[in-house]
Amino acid sequence: MTRWPRYYLAFLIGLGVSNIGNWLYLIALNVFVWRLTESPAAVAGIYIVGPVIRMISNVVAGSLIDRMNKKKLVILVDVSRALFIFLMPFASELWMIYLLIACTNVAATFFGPSSTYLITTLVREEHRLRFNAVNATCSSGAFMIGPALGGILVATTSIVATMWLNAASFLVCACLLAQLPAVKQQVLRTKWSLKEDFYIVVRYLNGQAFLKQFLLLYTVALMLAFALDSQEMTFLLRDLHVSEALYGLTVSLAGIGAVLGGMVAATFAKKWSQRKYIQYGFSLTLLSYGCFYASFHYVLAVISLIVLGFCMAFSNSGYATWYQQTIEPSLMGRIGSVIQFVQAVLQVLLTLLLGVLAERYSLASVAIVFALIAFIFSLFIWKIPKPFFQRIQKGEIAS
Repeated sequence: MTRWPRYYLAFLIGLGVSNIGNWLYLIALNVFVWRLTESPAAVAGIYIVGPVIRMISNVVAGSLIDRMNKKKLVILVDVSRALFIFLMPFASELWMIYLLIACTNVAATFFGPSSTYLITTLVREEHRLRFNAVNATCSSGAFMIGPALGGILVATTSIVATMWLNAASFLVCACLLAQLPAVKQQVLRTKWSLKEDFYIVVRYLNGQAFLKQFLLLYTVALMLAFALDSQEMTFLLRDLHVSEALYGLTVSLAGIGAVLGGMVAATFAKKWSQRKYIQYGFSLTLLSYGCFYASFHYVLAVISLIVLGFCMAFSNSGYATWYQQTIEPSLMGRIGSVIQFVQAVLQVLLTLLLGVLAERYSLASVAIVFALIAFIFSLFIWKIPKPFFQRIQKGEIAS
């Protein structure tokens, strides 16, 4: 295996710091809004404004991303987020806070597809699976460290200090990303037309049946899983009678599983194919959701969550590598935004459906049915011919 270039480390640290910053932001923002309003509805609004704004901005984000320099764009996004979060403590009215939340989420909409493009162009093909596995490990580590660090900072310092530290983390990320090599890319010079860009994406996907089939199966199954995440706390507290303190520990244990999974996935990246990472990792992840909601004892639920996190690390690494080696780079912004828009719509609808059904029937029973449907969707991915994944690895589909 060839040696990794030095800038890989700056790239991974930058993405990791950004992830920790996201968690610091979420914890501090929740406490800030609660102290200002003491209203559960106002706090709930945080989780409504973000997804709605991302859904709207995704409509135009992809077209703009493909027409801009991606390296400059991710740096601009992180500097913008730092500015918006720096201004947050000065907001004295709820509408001002929501406005800044909206601005932060608009900026975040541009970060995902742009960073994916940078990974595709700057990380060598033979390094991508391992790079994505290490990145998944860092992301899981941020999930474990971020909330705890945010809580400690809020308790020992102040909301303002925590938010400003959060803003500083995005500036650090921007500085690290600025160290990346110049990106050679084809920036679209065509006139901006949402209608034309939409038809280009549709034609691209319609021209590759297995690609469209895979994206559809994976997206639906993944959004079913995301819907199940919304009822995780309710199941633990109400059905298994877990305390709130123990719930926090349980989430951390799931994060440990994800970190361990990411480390193993990085270790075996050269021995196992991304096809196995996706098929085994994704199917076992969804099966673990079913086992979690079928648990009649806390210990079984914890084991299920640890296995879930472990398998999800493989699934996420495999999918990220597949996406980077499959999608035409010049279309990544537009296709990524379309996928994110569809995911947002499905997540909202499926989460609402699960919540309504859980009110009428047993939460465990409804959740198990959702998990079973998602698992069946994942099994259809196994029926996609092996040569499809082999062509992906050779880069033939994206050409």
